[in-house]
Amino acid sequence: MTPLADRRALLAPPLLGLLAGGVLWALGHVPGAAFAMGALPVLALLLAEMARSLRGGEFGLDLIAALAIGFALVMDENLAANVVALMYAGGQFLDDHARHRASAEMTALLARQPRTALRHGSQGLEEVPIAALGPGDRLLIPRGAVLPVDGVLEGDSALLDTAAVTGEPMPMRAARGEALLSGCGNAGEAFDLLATTDAEASTYGGILRLVRAAQESRAPMARLADRWALSFLALTLTLAGGAWAATGEATRALAVLVVATPCPLILAVPVALMAGLSRAAKLGVLVKSAAALEAMSRIRVVIMDKTGTLTHGQAELVAHAGGDEALRLAASLDQASTHPIAHALVAAARAHGLALATPESVRETPGEGLEGVVEGQRVLVGGAAFVQAHATGHPPPLTAEEGLEGATRSLVAVEGRVAGVLLFADRLRPEAPALIAALRRQGVARVELASGDTEARVAAIGRAVGADAAHARLDPSGKVALLHATRAHGPVMMLGDGLNDAPALAAADVGVAVGVRGAAAAQAADAVLLGEGLGRLAEVLAAATRARAIARQSVVAGIGLSTLGMVAAAAGYLTPVQGALLQEAIDVAVILNALRALRA
Repeated sequence: MTPLADRRALLAPPLLGLLAGGVLWALGHVPGAAFAMGALPVLALLLAEMARSLRGGEFGLDLIAALAIGFALVMDENLAANVVALMYAGGQFLDDHARHRASAEMTALLARQPRTALRHGSQGLEEVPIAALGPGDRLLIPRGAVLPVDGVLEGDSALLDTAAVTGEPMPMRAARGEALLSGCGNAGEAFDLLATTDAEASTYGGILRLVRAAQESRAPMARLADRWALSFLALTLTLAGGAWAATGEATRALAVLVVATPCPLILAVPVALMAGLSRAAKLGVLVKSAAALEAMSRIRVVIMDKTGTLTHGQAELVAHAGGDEALRLAASLDQASTHPIAHALVAAARAHGLALATPESVRETPGEGLEGVVEGQRVLVGGAAFVQAHATGHPPPLTAEEGLEGATRSLVAVEGRVAGVLLFADRLRPEAPALIAALRRQGVARVELASGDTEARVAAIGRAVGADAAHARLDPSGKVALLHATRAHGPVMMLGDGLNDAPALAAADVGVAVGVRGAAAAQAADAVLLGEGLGRLAEVLAAATRARAIARQSVVAGIGLSTLGMVAAAAGYLTPVQGALLQEAIDVAVILNALRALRA
């Protein structure tokens, strides 16, 4: 039975007691026994939960509810006991319903996980649990199914819904041999997938672990509410005892206890923070815990890795001079190299529609360049020193170098003469400058770059995004040292995507891993940004700030109203039944206010 169903069942005894008592009263009989029978099951459950909490070293405000029901029964105020029991059970039901609604986005992620998969076997297709899948299994993915594990597309093409993994709303077309992520949905025809991981080690498996950790977490603010609860309990007992001692009317003490049951302290904070976590998940950022969400609301410094975080993380040909023929010959030669820049050149030439030839007699000098024969012509590609040592002439001028400071420059020589210039860069993500501006609007006072790249490249990116400082040639320990130094300006958030960022992500007040494929970074981080949209991070900071503010607002307003109600009860203006109804109205208002954290 789900917690929501448990709470619904808890409502039954006081409702039946109230109904039976009403019927007895209408028939001219004494209804007290029916009211008492409606309250007793709730009191028994309260006492059992209190004993369980005390054994676990926890202390809650359920004591006030138990005192109110028990005191009412002892005083023969059975109707009041029944109403308090009904209000308590109703408050718990509303709380669970609100938590369920607040965590809807994360629950939806859990619900997407497939339980079984269709695997090709010696006897044809067999349906097996996803726990039985492993690398090398060939799976059939029907239309509408969710990929259970990471794998490689074996069909000619596939149309995928990647929203749950990358946050992108539009379907993506994949080609044969392309790596596909678990958690994506098949939006087209059925296709075969060759598994490369098991379910536990898959991309979506990692996402689900983050979701479960977030749902089970408690924030410092929630623990602070527990400490406030002790003070509130003391205030409640003081007012109740004082009213009884001053007037000799025990009903006033009972009314005070009733107004204080249950307390908004135990409802507002978890509902508001869970709503904030769900809002973040809807924006495509999985925050691992309520504590991390609360910490996000206080961030004043952001340190960002450059490569793969602010940039795309791979070299691209951004400019060239010398014409398409020099580009074609250079790309033809670079087909024989495994260097990332060679791959970028070949991809750019093919994107230009150039027909590449097969190179011959290729010789590569590591770190310097490549030489060989293409269509009978001797071609060299590499750094300026390497090419100019074997060729004459001056490089043709480039007309598009503005804004590309720090880019890698290569030369092309054909038949002993310099024939072209190639410029490669790891392009800045287009949304990066807007992210920095949005972070500043959210109260971030300082933004710094941290990278292992050269000074020129890091400085160029720093200027482009408007960073306050740019630090180059940093190893993982250097990034951690920078993080500790910047704490003088306030709590620090670290953004990174690679293995070398993991120590800094773990050391930061909040670590955010960009993307789900960097396993070490995602494990060390407090949150994971799904997909490519950096701009959503500022929205999540805003959601965290809003959730924390709403939680505090709900607590202050709820406690304030409860205190006023207790004073009125102590002064004799409220009966126990009226007090119970007032407290339920306060609880409903607090929960509805806390759910505002779901909205933008």
